[in-house]
Amino acid sequence: MDDPVPPRVREYADQVVEYVRRALGVTLEFDSDTLPLLDHYLRTVPTEQGATMQLVTATAGAYFGEVVRRRLGGRWETTGEEADWRMVLPTGISFSPAGFVATAIAQGDVADVDSEIDAPARMRPHLQQALSRMGEVSVEDYYSLCGRLDTLEHVHEVLVAVAAQLMGNVDDDDAPDPVPADEPSGPVN
Repeated sequence: MDDPVPPRVREYADQVVEYVRRALGVTLEFDSDTLPLLDHYLRTVPTEQGATMQLVTATAGAYFGEVVRRRLGGRWETTGEEADWRMVLPTGISFSPAGFVATAIAQGDVADVDSEIDAPARMRPHLQQALSRMGEVSVEDYYSLCGRLDTLEHVHEVLVAVAAQLMGNVDDDDAPDPVPADEPSGPVN
């Protein structure tokens, strides 16, 4: 069986583990328990140093994508530059791990950075509905990788339930509410 992790992703993820170990004295374990350490580390990255930002964004993005892949499944799409790499979950949800990292460092949206969650057209209304029903969070939590993982887990579970309903495997009482046909479609934040 082929390794699901492209060599460059593995290399980058291992690099950020080393960066965090040197900076904080703790080793990241590719799990959600040590993700708060990466969030802490990202808050120390100097945003005015473009080369540093680019390196940390690529390496931490690879690490975060690996945490998500190990937790929820999925596959990497690594065509193009590191900033364009995407993680695609089994439900079709896709996102740019590097985009999430860039916004975590900036604690806000960043121009020309893809930080949206997307899904196949048929599932976008359900994704949008799931996101709209989530509660308010602080800016720090919203942009943190821990917060992004929580969001991804939630919408992934919702789309699993929707897919089961569409396949006829779930009672109507257990399924998410249908989305009206006039809901907008397209990537969502």
